[in-house]
Amino acid sequence: MTLLKTYSMSSKSWYKSVLLVFAFAMINPMLGRSQELNCQVQINSQQIAIGDNTIFDALQQSVFEFMNNRRWTNDKYSPAERIDCSILIQMDKRLSTDTYEATFQISSSRPIYGTTFSSNVFKYQDESVQFKYLQFDVLDFSTNAYISELTSILGYYAYVILAMDYDSYSLYGGDENWQLAQQIVSNSTSSGQAGWQSFSSRNNRYWLVQNYLNPRFKPLRECQYKYHRLGFDQMVDNVQKGRAEVTKALTMIEKVHKAEPNSFNTRLYFTAKNDEIIKLYSKAEPSEKEQIITLLETIDPANSNKYSDIRTAGQ
Repeated sequence: MTLLKTYSMSSKSWYKSVLLVFAFAMINPMLGRSQELNCQVQINSQQIAIGDNTIFDALQQSVFEFMNNRRWTNDKYSPAERIDCSILIQMDKRLSTDTYEATFQISSSRPIYGTTFSSNVFKYQDESVQFKYLQFDVLDFSTNAYISELTSILGYYAYVILAMDYDSYSLYGGDENWQLAQQIVSNSTSSGQAGWQSFSSRNNRYWLVQNYLNPRFKPLRECQYKYHRLGFDQMVDNVQKGRAEVTKALTMIEKVHKAEPNSFNTRLYFTAKNDEIIKLYSKAEPSEKEQIITLLETIDPANSNKYSDIRTAGQ
């Protein structure tokens, strides 16, 4: 029987007993060879007036199959281990017969050990994305070459989702996937499309992956691991101890904040986490609340008003 990521055999097999997995394996020899992503896909085309909407149905199906049917890594996944994620494509404009401008909303989550809950890992809105698509187009993709804008973007976010997930189970476990995402960026730079270049913005696809591979951002990746594995995954046994580990993990982001104040990656991290953090500390002791509020207002000033609610939460 082969389980997900050799470094994490106990991390993602929590929800299926060994006997159950073995039974399925006996029935279906393909078990353990499943694809990595469980991606929900939705296309919203309400802003575009077009006579035949079947093209958007076809696009939705094509994106769904692209994300879910492709093998992105050489690791072995069981169906229960697939990463829950979603892509919402808001079609904003039709620029020509086959060219569109859209907003991509991407998110992913991972289970919390011993519970039925999940924790948001990644959440991002990529705006003003332009791509070509005709009904019945085949979505070709390669990590070694730029083939189309649509598949480059989808492939890029597939590897970002994988990298973020692997980082949450093993310290710097997402390195290989971050490097593949960076390779897609390098392949796409010459396309001239927005989001792939370093000079067009500090808040884009280029900088997302570039920062995560920068040694200055290692504390943020270490936080990602400790927040989940040493913090949330331990709360089934001891909430107070798990919460204390989350505090230690978040404290590590101070190093990133001092080196790169208000960085794109730090803001993205808290976009996914701020509501969860507020809920976690709502039942903490007053002294613990004050400690975390002071820290969060420093490292995530954009959400400082929300964090002040921790003081009165749970009373």
